[in-house]
Amino acid sequence: MAYLLLKSLHLLGAAVLFGTGLGIAFFAWFGWRQAARERNLGLLRGVLRLTVTADAVFTATAALLQPVTGALLWRMTGLSWLHPWMLWVLAVYAFVGCCWLPVVWIQMRLRDRACAAANMDELGPEFTRLFWIWFILGWPAFAGVLVLFGLMVGRAWLM
Repeated sequence: MAYLLLKSLHLLGAAVLFGTGLGIAFFAWFGWRQAARERNLGLLRGVLRLTVTADAVFTATAALLQPVTGALLWRMTGLSWLHPWMLWVLAVYAFVGCCWLPVVWIQMRLRDRACAAANMDELGPEFTRLFWIWFILGWPAFAGVLVLFGLMVGRAWLM
């Protein structure tokens, strides 16, 4: 029973990481594009506020839940923590975290800049530069989450 509960929580956390990451990327990218096209600072502010909130509520919670449930599940297998499969999982998870943490910081800076600006022109080139860094870092982080899904689902075949 404990195994099924942990496995369910782990799968739910993985789904939240995947879904929230995809949703945040979609809304932030298209919200920014639409706001820039319409020169609508209010739209941009709203999108960035929601992006930061969604990351704090959903992504951060799931990101903390995953290693806890994963470690408990792994402990139940009785296998070594130095097993190659586990080392791959840990490496990819650390890689995703190294991409995601700067993204969170950038999102907060973008939100704060948008909230402080009086108009779209005040955002300046630094805002656009930060947005592109956010966009670029999102791709390897998202790819890493897909790799983690593959490792998780394919564990029986990979071990």
